[in-house]
Amino acid sequence: MSTILNPHLSPILIEEAVRAALLEDLGDAGDITTNSTIPQDATAVANLASREDGILCGMELARAAFRAMDAAIDFKQFEDDTNKISAGTKVAVISGNARAILSAERVALNYLMRMSGIATYTAQFQDLISHTHARVCDTRKTIPGHRAFDKYAVKCGGGSNHRFGLYDAVLIKDNHIAVSGGVELAINRARAYVGHLVKVEVEVDTLDQLEQALRAKPDVVLLDNMSPKTLAKAVGINKATDDGRTKLEASGNVSIDTVKEIAETGVDYISTSKITMAAPTLDLGLDIEID
Repeated sequence: MSTILNPHLSPILIEEAVRAALLEDLGDAGDITTNSTIPQDATAVANLASREDGILCGMELARAAFRAMDAAIDFKQFEDDTNKISAGTKVAVISGNARAILSAERVALNYLMRMSGIATYTAQFQDLISHTHARVCDTRKTIPGHRAFDKYAVKCGGGSNHRFGLYDAVLIKDNHIAVSGGVELAINRARAYVGHLVKVEVEVDTLDQLEQALRAKPDVVLLDNMSPKTLAKAVGINKATDDGRTKLEASGNVSIDTVKEIAETGVDYISTSKITMAAPTLDLGLDIEID
């Protein structure tokens, strides 16, 4: 029996992002509050804990933030990304130079709170449709410069990743169809242009367009802004036309209140920007231990 490995982020990507975030915060003068109130050789112990129930995500970025300020910082981790945590759960203890801990605190928490929030919200969506075969997916609607982390958080929450950018998959949308001259023509052109390992998806707005698309045999058809009743009809058409070999993705008007009904129509994927753009942050805090 195979084991599904946890999501992974490149250490180089983490290092570059954390460095940029710290530079943004520290500016040219550094942390003038900490540097003016805390002796240079002071040490401290800080507890990093969750104040809410949720899914933890972003621990390697938090560790990197503290270590970037002082490589000698001891970051003792008790919980891993993807873990379900409860309010009051201590996820790490950080000890070492007090200035380094205080100066890295906000950057570390910003990553943890945002990424844990996305993971937690994604899990809520996926839990609602766990009785179906559908998977909730992210989109390209992410914070600029933060896409890899947003999509990593979606995976930590049990969701699936859609394409990462314009470079790794073809998604023919309504404007592409309008300019190119038709659904089938656009699909055939895309097939001839890209390599055999690149997936081709096309967006359709009507059942008539769906039938046109299926004749060209794309890998995936995106059913845009269709009602659950129409989505169910689309699933039936796909089964009758293509024996269900083409995957169907529902998108548009997806929310925590509608995702269950959409999944129950029989679609394979449900893509939504809500899990990355509307996820509330998960509240985590850093508190210095006082002797």
